[in-house]
Parts: sequence; C-alpha cells; structure tokens
Amino acid sequence: MYALGRLKAREMNKTEQAYHAHLAQRQHAGEVAWFEFEGIKLRLADSTFYTPDFAVMLADGRMQIHETKGFWTDDARVKIKVAAELYPFEFLAIRKQAAKSGGGWEVEVF
Repeated sequence: MYALGRLKAREMNKTEQAYHAHLAQRQHAGEVAWFEFEGIKLRLADSTFYTPDFAVMLADGRMQIHETKGFWTDDARVKIKVAAELYPFEFLAIRKQAAKSGGGWEVEVF
C-alpha cells in the first residue's frame, strides 16, 4: 500500500519526467556525460537511507545529486543536508519555475 500521492519506486512524477527530459537535452549538448533516475541509495545512519531523484555525472567528471521538488517537507530537507555533509558530491535541489515567472529551473546548492 502506498501513501496518497506516492508513486512506486523507479516511477517518475510529472516534475521528474520534465527534469529527465531537461537532463537528456543537456546530455545531447555534451554538458552531461551520464545520469540515472533513482540510481543510487545513500546510507545516512543505521536504518536511514536517502535515494536521490537523479545521480548526474557532468562532462568534466564531477558527480552531482539532483533532487527535484515541488515543495519541501522537513524530513526531505534534513536528509539532503545530512547527505551533503557525508558524501563528496555536489547536492542540488531543483524546482520547476512557473511559466509566468519565466519557466526553467530554480537551483539551490547544498
């Protein structure tokens, strides 16, 4: 049984689908070497894990973690902050901007 509004593992919501298309365009342009949806799982503590939306390798070899959000819960924000302290990746929170605000993607770095 899944909570209301939750999708099964490895199933993308509309924001994640749109961001996947954005990453595919960046890959085609040569900016991104590789990316995978829910491709890694990070251990934060005993019995506590964080599965980011996208693991991304840039063309220069740097690894990034991209988390797409429409809104943040306290639990999700704590997990990404803890992960950013524990792991040597650049962590980015990605939020889709409304068309009336110019569209595109708003990025927050942790």
